[in-house]
Amino acid sequence: MAAALTLFPLPIFLTISLLLLQGVQSTTFTFVNKCEYTVWPGILSNAGVPPLSTTGFVLQNGETKTLTAPASWGGRFWGRTHCTEDSSTGKFSCLTGDCGSGQIDCSGSGAIPPATLAEFTLDGAGGLDFFDVSLVDGYNLPMLVAPVGGSGQNCTSTGCVADLNTACPTELRVASSDGSDALACKSACEAFQQPEYCCSGAYNTPQTCKPSSYSELFKSACPRAYSYAYDDSTSTFTCADADYTITFCPSPNTSQKSSSSTDPATSSSPAFNNGTMVYEGVKNTGESSSSPALLEDRIVGGLVSIAVTIWQMHHFF
Repeated sequence: MAAALTLFPLPIFLTISLLLLQGVQSTTFTFVNKCEYTVWPGILSNAGVPPLSTTGFVLQNGETKTLTAPASWGGRFWGRTHCTEDSSTGKFSCLTGDCGSGQIDCSGSGAIPPATLAEFTLDGAGGLDFFDVSLVDGYNLPMLVAPVGGSGQNCTSTGCVADLNTACPTELRVASSDGSDALACKSACEAFQQPEYCCSGAYNTPQTCKPSSYSELFKSACPRAYSYAYDDSTSTFTCADADYTITFCPSPNTSQKSSSSTDPATSSSPAFNNGTMVYEGVKNTGESSSSPALLEDRIVGGLVSIAVTIWQMHHFF
């Protein structure tokens, strides 16, 4: 060790240590199920990005599960509902959000629309995490993404806490086999397969693809969520050095405000009335800090990496 410190003066040693600590930093996603039913979260990593430790799991009512993602990970999360396993074949399937894998793990397959999506790109431009909640592929359950810790002017909660299933237009509605229950709400693109709704063909630019009456319905209910493909300006959020809590069926009666100031987009956005309740936003937990245990794990991991690197340098020289 003394030889290593002789070869590398203290300033250089400290610089290497800091770089190594940054390199082992990861992001923690905490999944919370506040629905009155079981949810099976699905996970799909972006192309070229290694998968997380699981690509699907079960989350009972009231349960919480934590996953860790490495720096620069990107992908999406969603909740599957009304899932069963065939007793004769063992095939697992869901009525909403199914990924078609035949098992709880999605194994590289994404959600079959309609499904509410939470999308992330970690450590992107400027070292920021980019995230959103999207209804572009339709809606199947309420979802809230809340940064924990982190910083930035646009580091705040996003999601869709309204029950769009009960207020879904008939032509977009996905119903149970007997027609008694609304299970999900399709996007106009999925329902009609028309370029003007899908922002394709001659409508593949922000100038030519405008929000439809259907996407405006989604937007009025969930002003922070993506309602159609080019709904970027009010729907993408960024944080530095944050962890995230993803809640299925969050409480609908709390306010949604930025950690730094009142959000005019929320205060001026129309409330959405589904006939029984009015939803006006969600709660931001961006001022919370990472848990001591998580911080300790990161520090220990960083110190181990530093020790290994110094040992390798010592033996190399």
